[in-house]
Amino acid sequence: MDRVASGAFPPSFDGHTRQPLPRFTALNQKERDTLERFFRDWSRLVIRALRPGGHVFIASNAFLSQLTFSALVEGGLEFRGQIIRLVRTFRGGDRPKNAEDEFADVCSMPRSHYEPWGLFRKPLPSGMTVGDCLRQFGTGGLRRISPQQPFSDVILSERTPQREKEIADHPSLKPQSFLRRIVYAALPLGTGTIVDTFMGSGSTVAAAEALGLHAIGVERHADYYIMSKTAIPKLAALPTEQALVQPMFVDLQLPLDPSPH
Repeated sequence: MDRVASGAFPPSFDGHTRQPLPRFTALNQKERDTLERFFRDWSRLVIRALRPGGHVFIASNAFLSQLTFSALVEGGLEFRGQIIRLVRTFRGGDRPKNAEDEFADVCSMPRSHYEPWGLFRKPLPSGMTVGDCLRQFGTGGLRRISPQQPFSDVILSERTPQREKEIADHPSLKPQSFLRRIVYAALPLGTGTIVDTFMGSGSTVAAAEALGLHAIGVERHADYYIMSKTAIPKLAALPTEQALVQPMFVDLQLPLDPSPH
């Protein structure tokens, strides 16, 4: 396995299904321990399948990213940073529960405008450089957007378009415009295999296929798997976003060479 590009959270947790997502802000300590153990064990399994230098992209949220990312490191993966998906969501910003009128000018958590994706790598063998790893395994680095523009850790993203939701009715569907950037970066030499171990309706697999990359998806829920069989070719057939190859600072409407001041 060369790369894992994955939506991180299990489809259900302690009886709560992903419609909507489980309320992770309300988890008690026992539930948090269970979640931590899940990702630690998952990390250990992924390590066994990844090539040396293979990367893992894993979606999270601002509230639980510290817990899940730490668990993945404990499982043996090397933390390489975060990919920040800038997107306005409906999470957070609410007034205190059952005290909305009393504290009308207070929100219990900030309204989320970003989604953190953890970036991890299977450690390189001792003494091996990224160049060595690229030559031997085709792994170890991330594919540049262009010869002049490296892959950026901040990606301006849209919400998932309605046309994609109509193809795949999944509660945590990510937009193709974002996923295609992730899978493009995941294979530094443009060859290898993208694996999504929480495939859902197959949006990551579709993004890989749209770019001519090989991908494998794993999904434990039969209804989502059945959905993916028709959703993947339809999502993959959608036009590739021009933004895939545009400089990221242009997307963010920032100067290409921002002043240190």
